This record gives sequence, structure tokens and C-alpha cells, in this order.
Amino acid sequence: MTFTPSKLLALAGLLTTVPVVVQAQTTRPTNRGKIEEAEIEIVKERVNQLPEAARNFEKIKVEAPGKTGTKVNYTYPDFRLPADLLNPSVRVLTIRQEEPALQTGNYVKAGVGNYATFLGRVHLHNTRSNSASYGLDLNHLASGRGPVDKDNSGQSRTSFDLHGETYSGTTALGGKLELGRERYNFYGYNRNVAVLPEADNLKQTFTRVGAKVYARNRAADAQFQYDLGVGYRHWNDRFKAKENNIYAELRSAYVLSETSRVTVNGDFSYISFEDSLKYSRPYFQITPAFEANLNRLAVSVGATLGYTGDTIRQAQQLNVYPAIRLAYTVTEDKFVAFAGLGGAVQRVTMYDLTTENPWLAPNQRVSDTRRGPTLFVGFNATPVRSLEVNARVTLSNDRTLYFYENAGYIVPGVIGGLYRGDSTKFNLVYDKKATQLFNAHGEVIYNAAEKTRVGLKLDYNGYNVKTLAQPYHRPAFQSVLFATHNLYDKLLLGAELYTYSSSYGTSYDMGTAAVGYRKVPRRTDSVVDLNLRGDYRIMEKLSIFAMGNNLIGGQYERFLNYPVKGANVLLGATYDF
Repeated sequence: MTFTPSKLLALAGLLTTVPVVVQAQTTRPTNRGKIEEAEIEIVKERVNQLPEAARNFEKIKVEAPGKTGTKVNYTYPDFRLPADLLNPSVRVLTIRQEEPALQTGNYVKAGVGNYATFLGRVHLHNTRSNSASYGLDLNHLASGRGPVDKDNSGQSRTSFDLHGETYSGTTALGGKLELGRERYNFYGYNRNVAVLPEADNLKQTFTRVGAKVYARNRAADAQFQYDLGVGYRHWNDRFKAKENNIYAELRSAYVLSETSRVTVNGDFSYISFEDSLKYSRPYFQITPAFEANLNRLAVSVGATLGYTGDTIRQAQQLNVYPAIRLAYTVTEDKFVAFAGLGGAVQRVTMYDLTTENPWLAPNQRVSDTRRGPTLFVGFNATPVRSLEVNARVTLSNDRTLYFYENAGYIVPGVIGGLYRGDSTKFNLVYDKKATQLFNAHGEVIYNAAEKTRVGLKLDYNGYNVKTLAQPYHRPAFQSVLFATHNLYDKLLLGAELYTYSSSYGTSYDMGTAAVGYRKVPRRTDSVVDLNLRGDYRIMEKLSIFAMGNNLIGGQYERFLNYPVKGANVLLGATYDF
């Protein structure tokens, strides 16, 4: 596999404009009784763990780092496609309180802001129980106006989630139902015209339905561990395109001894898609592996067999990749180095693509991505207490990796060609040959006394395309610097600073009379985005919040012709009951 270094990075980069949500937590008084005589044992050493925060708005997801031990878990795929920095999501974690609050399970939230924005959320959940867990979540976020011609660039998102689990011994049985509706406008039109289009003529809507049932083993010490799920997802848009996806997922492990186990992970999906054409997209992938801990060395050896029915670019349908990972504990609980070979076929759906880019043109041909072989190397370190440092470098060979190119084409003519297209929409395009990718990822997270949390995450993706002029709408560099602080359990503050390098779109310019129109790569904006958040608990059950997004105020274009909203502020309150 060859790799050609990417062009110079832009110093700034793109980020989403939704802020950190730092929920104030309330602690209810517990029942009091008579104090009995007792001996008190004081334990000096304690490991503070941070749970994931419940968030309304999410950007780039950063999972809570776990303490690294000698036994390394290899089930996560280092060879998978990276976040690709298309619609990133960093989740910043809040601070854990000394004692968990007695869970009421219910709260309502409401807020208003500029751009005629309204936020509403209802969250209902049962209290802590050893027999069952169930609840629902209703979210609505709408902006009546946007950055271009007021209501011509408005948008809204509404979702309803219902979930439940029951526990019987070591087995958990559960299910979930998800419903959603989204409204967007194609506002990337040419404004140098006498009459501007009306909002109703620009409308795009998506309907999303998802259902899943699953069974898993809750016993951490069981010899056989499993997590099996079967589900269904439906997607459709205003232009009568439909996608139905029946899928199944399996994650399992069988312990052979104290130092070894066998794992089998599998995925199945069958998609029927209807637009101007009707076609089906079968998909199957399985990864068996043997894992062993040999003192300081942990080894995982297996293979991935992946099949996809997609035939775009005549890419191979049946693929076999290695699944090998070695990890060496240099210093226990301090430093673990790892390396390996991998590969996978990643499922790509219109359901997911339209969450990244809602302005796709009709009649798109979707293809799964074949990634592999892949080489990765990195380390996880805890040099001092409260400090986590992680780094990874990945080299991969990708086939049918999708890019977003502005819609349009040139019809040959007498004067060189006539432009036909729509600047408001995007097409999926694929390199005719394999794309080499160099990814470098690093993150540093520091948690001080469960009061202050600071983190930095960096990603660089260098795409070596062969037949495309540029890796369209895939920025090379992304970073996020975030911080949260809990002040006396009354005021919680959060901040995020995102950067994104520029990428490329496509424009069609008029050349000479002999040449006519020509397709020209055009740079998107480089971005620096600052978001701030504050939550103040004024009563046991009532808190107020204020958050500002894109406070630097630049109406940058993440996707060509689509500027985002400038500085926007949201004020609101949360009531717990």
C-alpha cells in the first residue's frame, strides 16, 4: 500500500454549533433515623469515575476514559472508518457528585433564543429498580429563521424515543422505539436573481422510524457473554425516496481460561431502497477471534469476513481482512502500547448520510465502504493521576469511500458546453480507484478533584484520491478544546472551542467562449467556533441555563453555498419532578 502525504493543513477547522449541555444535578434528602454505634473505617485511596452525561445537544463524542489495566479489550474496531469529520459529535462529560441523587426520573426543559428558536424536552423515566428500567424522551428544536433570507433557511427536528428493559437473573431483555421528523430547506441557491424562491418550494423533510429488541448477559463473570439485537429502520424523504433496513447484531465472548477467550462478532443487514430505481442491498460481516493475556502481552488473532451486494465501481463484494492486535503493558496502570492489522466493510445508509448532509439530491446510489487492509499503532497512558493521554496512527486502503460533490454537469455545446445543475444539492461521488488514508488521532483529558474537567482532541485525515480532483467536503484537520467546572454544586460552566480546516466543493465557472463552462474545485471556509454554557440551580427542583453558540459569529460554510447561523443564544429553564 502506498501513501502520498496530504496538502498543507488549514489552521482552523469546522465544528458544529450546538453547545455542551451540563445538567445541574440535585440531591434529595434521604430518610433519617437513629444513629447506631459503629466502627468507622477510613479508606484513603479512591478512584473517581466519571459517568456519561445526558445531553440534549451533542457534537463530537468523547467517551469517558476508563482506567487501563493489563487485560486489554480488543472488541472495538481500530480499523473502522473514523468520524470522517463530516457532522462531528464531541460529548463533554459533566462532573460526578459525591453521592448519586435519588432518581425521580422526570424533568421538563424549555428555552427560547434568537433566529426564532424554541427548545422543548420532556424526559420521563422510572426510579431506580432491580427488576426493570423504562422511560421516554421527547425532543423538539426549531428555528423559524436562518442565516439566509429568514424563513427560507429555517429548520426543525423532532424526535420521540421509548425504551425499556426487564431483568431476570443474569439476563436482560429490552427494546426501544424511535420516531423522528426533520425539516430542512435547500437555501444554497443563487441570490443574484430578481425574485427569490419561497420557503415552501425549498422544503425537504425526513421521516425516521426505528425499532429494536435485544437480549444480553448482565453477569460480568459469566463464562459466556452475549449481546444480541434484531431491529428495523425506515427512512423516507419529501421526494418519495424510501429505505427499509432489517438488521441484526451479535457481540459474544466465551471464556476458555483465566487468560484466554474466544470472541465472535457479527452483523447482518438487508436494505430495500426505492427512488427512481428499486434495488436491494444485502450485507453480512463476521469476525471470530482468539484472545490471550500472556503476562504483559495481550494478543488477539482472528479474521473478518465481509460481504456486500453493492457493485458500484465494480468493487469486490466478498472481502477477507485480518483482525490482529497486540498490546504490551509497559507500566501497569500507566502505559500500554498497541499495534495491529485490520479491515472491515462498513455499512452506509441513506438514514445515516442524511444526518451528515441533509441536502442530498434525489436518485443517489449508495455503496458500503470497503476499508482494508489497515495498519494501526498507538498507546494509552495515564502518566499521573487524573490525566489520560491517548494517541493512534492509522494507515488504510479504502474502496468506494463516498464524498459529497456539488450537483451539476456540463452538456457539450457549440461554445464549449452548457451548465446544467442545482447549486442547492449534493451528489455522492466515489473515486474509481482506492483511496489511501492517513489518520492521526490524539487526545488529552484531565479531571481535577471532580470539579474541573479539561480536554483536547485532535484529528488529522490525509486523503490520497486518484481520479477525483479533491476529497470533496472531507476536511483534513479537526480539533476541540473543552472544559467544564462545577462551582459549589450550584453553578456548572462549560466551554468548547472547535476548529476545522477548509475542504473543497465544486463550482461551475464560465471560461472563454471556446471553452464554455468548466468544473472548478472551490475551497470551503476554515472555521473557529466558540460555544459557552452555564447552568444555575436556583431551587432544589428548578435550574436555569444560558448557552451561546458560534459566539465568534462567523457565518462559515461547512458545505459549499450553505452558511451556518451566526452567534445565537438560548435561554431556558429545567424543572425536575
